[in-house]
Amino acid sequence: MLLVYCPYCEEAREEEEFTYGGEAHIKRPLSPHTLTDEEWGDYLYFRKNPRGLHHEMWFHNAGCRRYFCATRDTVTYKILETYKIGGPPKSPSIPAGADG
Repeated sequence: MLLVYCPYCEEAREEEEFTYGGEAHIKRPLSPHTLTDEEWGDYLYFRKNPRGLHHEMWFHNAGCRRYFCATRDTVTYKILETYKIGGPPKSPSIPAGADG
């Protein structure tokens, strides 16, 4: 069983209480009305899929019902840290081109 620490509730709970919300720290388009269809497609659907550390959003659906971020190792599935939305991660992500 995987325990996930919610930084808002300040306690670790079973994974079943949470929902994965996708990649964290995605930069939103500054001028969305100027994007082409291809650029919109890239923004909406293409995400990193690294081997190693990855910053993710999670949702505590059976608790406080808030989103938070987590840094997880995609090889071991171990969550290294969780932090509130808008906060910086302590763990760096994998550098570009190093995700195998």
